[in-house]
Amino acid sequence: METIKITVDETNQGQRIDKLLMLYLKDMSRTQIQQLIRQNHVRVNDCVIKASYKVETGDQCLIEIPEPENMDVLPENIPLDIVYEDQDVIVVNKPSGMIVHPSPGIYSGTLVNALLYHCQDLSGINGVMRPGIVHRIDKETSGLLMVAKNDMAHQSLSEQLQEHTVIRRYQALVHGLIPHEFGRIEAPIGRDPHDRQKMTCTDKNAKEAITNFQVIERFRDMCLVECRLETGRTHQIRVHMQYIGHPVYGDPQYGLKRDDTSHGQYLHAKILGFIHPRTQKEMYFESDLPDYFVEKLEQLRQEMEG
Repeated sequence: METIKITVDETNQGQRIDKLLMLYLKDMSRTQIQQLIRQNHVRVNDCVIKASYKVETGDQCLIEIPEPENMDVLPENIPLDIVYEDQDVIVVNKPSGMIVHPSPGIYSGTLVNALLYHCQDLSGINGVMRPGIVHRIDKETSGLLMVAKNDMAHQSLSEQLQEHTVIRRYQALVHGLIPHEFGRIEAPIGRDPHDRQKMTCTDKNAKEAITNFQVIERFRDMCLVECRLETGRTHQIRVHMQYIGHPVYGDPQYGLKRDDTSHGQYLHAKILGFIHPRTQKEMYFESDLPDYFVEKLEQLRQEMEG
């Protein structure tokens, strides 16, 4: 384990600890530094602190950078729908049902296993459990996902996510008829105190969450909506749409019990846009809805005509 010691001087008085550490840990993104702080690898005056802690002149900072975990995450020959690939990034169209990265007890069948087979040069920033993974989408959510092939790309894409400049637009089939064309949901999201497997809109131990939506098409008792994320909280669209009384169809956690959940939630990451880490060009990708999603929409249209 690498250890770094820093004494704060008067020029950095009052600065947030996570911003200060970016000056010293130049190979790490602010997101990675905040993760170190959350995992108690950063101490100030021998005390555990939060990322929002503001340093004072003379503070003694101790940073421990742990060694990568040794766990068996093996390459697997799983077909991938690769939308774009170059020396720095891969954009994948993930099918519903595929988990993005391994977790304790789940070491095979994931997108990471497939990526490790496809290429050997994924970013190592997130360790062996999440190599190259900059952001994630839920297991039963389909659509576009960007993956970093080196640490430079990973840091750039992570910072774009942090600065909310990545374009992420989803299409979702939701229950009920939304009376207006556009909406903006600003409701903080945190862990549900009654069910640790779920998230909920709450003011306690929650993070800011903002979802913008537009109604694309209305049916008898459902709507097809496009959602644009300003933040990226766990289950954000699913929780926010349930919060306003229009849960996503097929959602096994936040939907209605009568839903067909065989495909999971009808939620698709349709549009993804970002600045290329090396060329600085604007990249923009769009993917088609899965067949089962298209078939459901056709069924709803026929019911409207019948």
